[in-house]
Amino acid sequence: MISLIVHLVHWLAGVIVLAEALNKLERTAPLRAGLCRRERAMEWLKAIAWALLAMGGAGALITPLLPLETPTLQDMCGLVGFAVTHVRARVKEG
Repeated sequence: MISLIVHLVHWLAGVIVLAEALNKLERTAPLRAGLCRRERAMEWLKAIAWALLAMGGAGALITPLLPLETPTLQDMCGLVGFAVTHVRARVKEG
């Protein structure tokens, strides 16, 4: 029973993280004209970070379908913490 709950929480956090990461990734524009080198570097770093988070969220989504190990506490804390942060921000926005 605990394993099922762990998988469900991990999967749900993956959905939230993937959705948020893809949303933010869509808004990055590292090739936009008129950026100075520093701004362009910041945009590339943001794009890379959101892409990595999207891959992590997608990995959490696919985990129940593949014969992989149960997520560790470390996996859960990172993913769920990030998901809770974004849910809180969305609730705060109204």
